[in-house]
Amino acid sequence: MMRKYTKKRDIVRPSVTRFATAFMTLQSLMEKKQDLRTMFSNDAWGNSKWAKSAKGKAAYATVMSMTFWNGVSLCLKVFAPLVMVLRLVDGDRKPAMGFVYGELKKAKEDIKEAYKQVETNYRPILDVIDVKAKGRLDSALHLTAYFLNPFYFFKDSTIQDDPIIMDGVLVCVEAFFPDDIDVQDEVINRELLKYKNKDGGFGRPLAARGCGRNDDSYDPVGWWSNYDNHTPNLKRMATRILSLTSSLSGCERNWSTFEGIHTKKRNRLDAARLNNLVYVQFNAKLINNKRKGKDVLRSCEATNAQGWIVEGGDEEDDPVSGLTWEVIGEATGADEVLQPRRSARNVGV
Repeated sequence: MMRKYTKKRDIVRPSVTRFATAFMTLQSLMEKKQDLRTMFSNDAWGNSKWAKSAKGKAAYATVMSMTFWNGVSLCLKVFAPLVMVLRLVDGDRKPAMGFVYGELKKAKEDIKEAYKQVETNYRPILDVIDVKAKGRLDSALHLTAYFLNPFYFFKDSTIQDDPIIMDGVLVCVEAFFPDDIDVQDEVINRELLKYKNKDGGFGRPLAARGCGRNDDSYDPVGWWSNYDNHTPNLKRMATRILSLTSSLSGCERNWSTFEGIHTKKRNRLDAARLNNLVYVQFNAKLINNKRKGKDVLRSCEATNAQGWIVEGGDEEDDPVSGLTWEVIGEATGADEVLQPRRSARNVGV
């Protein structure tokens, strides 16, 4: 029945990662919102055997609930920027290292806008992002790539005033030129200052114009090749770092702990070292899972004030009856059906 109303299109859209699968499925669900509501409003559904089953009643209540659709809309607004970051990381159009940190910062700003800058609403999500990114996407290498990418630096020169970013740059310089204090001194005290002050070739109008847009033709490595201002050591480091690629292989849904360590793409490991790596990573996952707080989101606690998420969402009309979906949801008790039933386990709570 569903495929009849959705023009034989499925709702679930599998992807490589679980995160992308969830997002694309929600996106597909939102696209078929009107089709699904029309199906449940039709007499064919009311006369079907599924309408009388427990699962059918739950599905009906979900689709007819404005709270549910407002939640789907909010999820799409919040996670769309993160999906863009994932596509960038796993893309093959150009090396992504120079863009990961900057695009993650942009995604955070987009999430704030989705919540209309209300910190109490967006702060929990940003905290989760910060925890997941810590030690993975905020390393000295990521910070240095962000600083040396002229697309970000020329747009916001205050990057050089961030002590965390500049400390990461110094760490990378020391690691890139180990045991060579003279070259380190040249890069930090001379060449780096030319880049920060936009001296010589860095200050040309075409230099700013050449990194003004982050489109498919923009290449930060090529920019350094064109406008390098007698900074050979800094240029060599920038070229190497900005040429690095990235991957989502660690997030793919078909990887177990063993497969993540022992693949055909890696050098074969001896048995002892392989067992040790699997042991450490497996137990690390158990510890992380144990630390995660368990919290149940109950439908009865969802606010009905989510109408602002989709302007006019509560006022959408049913094409058959002419009534708003909010009125239909209240009349049918859709939101009430979604509330959790009190079980014996919750009696004493």
